[in-house]
Amino acid sequence: MSIVDDVVSVLPPRLRDIAYRHRELIKFAIVGATTFVIDSGLFYLLKWTVLSEKPVTAKIISGVVAVIASYILNREWSFKNRGGREKHHEALLFFGVSGIGVVLSNIPLWISSYVFDLRQPNVSFLVENVADFVSAFIIGNLLQMAFRFWAMRRWVFPDEMNEIVAELEDLIEEEQEHLGHS
Repeated sequence: MSIVDDVVSVLPPRLRDIAYRHRELIKFAIVGATTFVIDSGLFYLLKWTVLSEKPVTAKIISGVVAVIASYILNREWSFKNRGGREKHHEALLFFGVSGIGVVLSNIPLWISSYVFDLRQPNVSFLVENVADFVSAFIIGNLLQMAFRFWAMRRWVFPDEMNEIVAELEDLIEEEQEHLGHS
């Protein structure tokens, strides 16, 4: 039993049922919040020090570190009851999907920085950093989170038992139709 299950168990019955049905999403969100802290902390550390002139580079580095942490946490906790693929195949899919997510999360920051030119000296330090936060961590993360949750469940950590059951049901239905026509 996990901490999420402990918390969910004390909810009112209606909320408890909803939370149990969506526990993967809840765990995915908790992992996302954890990697958000890693991503944003490292981004600002790099941006305010060695990569002050290269915000997109700082975001890519922080994003890659956060993705590595995300893989470990999602594999071992959020989606631990899914999958069945060989680890190297699963990891390749995870990092491919996450790479697309990193690109999606950087598009709003790139637009903010280089299309709208919300960089110093054109704007104040405060405006630049608020724009970076909103574009990279709110808009960008929402884009990548929606894509990654869908893609993780679909390709990286599929519920292979449900797929097998569905295929078996299809085969049984076809066999029954075949027997009915004989």
